[in-house]
This record gives sequence, structure tokens and C-alpha cells, in this order.
Amino acid sequence: MEYTIKSRIWIESQDGVFLGEGRVRLLKAISKQGSLSKAASSLDMSYKKAWNLLDSMNKTAKQPLVITATGGKGGGGAKLTGYGEKVIDTFESINKRCWEFLDKELKQVSI
Repeated sequence: MEYTIKSRIWIESQDGVFLGEGRVRLLKAISKQGSLSKAASSLDMSYKKAWNLLDSMNKTAKQPLVITATGGKGGGGAKLTGYGEKVIDTFESINKRCWEFLDKELKQVSI
């Protein structure tokens, strides 16, 4: 029988969770959809929850991750900043290396 290790990581600040898999999915959906409302809908998440997560991330980050524009005649929108894209890439790289490390460690153990 072959075993696998499963793990989830997240990054915290003194104020609580800053970034994790769910928050990264939200940021990616915002990038794809160009709108917080559409991103939330694509993830089956309420707009309020998505807004709270985004607001929390933007307040905790060293720079804004997403810039939003209020709706109106021309419509609103949301766009990832360059810093937001870098944060996603960094998180995914750390996550991938974590899984690779755990897989390697599991191969060393005979269970």
C-alpha cells in the first residue's frame, strides 16, 4: 500500500490569517473575472465574505493586493496589483516545495 501526506499551509500575522489556499483562490478569481462580485459568485461565496477576506488581506499586506473601483455608469471592477500577483506566486511556490518536502520525507519512512 502506498501512502501520501496531505497538508495545508497558511501565512499569519499578529492579526490572524493573512493568506491561505482559499484566499489565493479568491485572488485568482478576481484576476480572472475582473470583479469581486463575479469572483465571489464563481467560488460560490457570498459577496460579503469575499469583501471581508479581501479587505483583511489588503489591510494586512505591505501593499494592496487588489485595487477596486466602485460601480456606476461605467461599472466597477477589481484588479490584482503587481504585488498581489507576486504574493500568489510566492505562496504557490512555498506550498509546492512544502508538498515536495513531505513526499520526500514520507519515502524515508517505512510504514
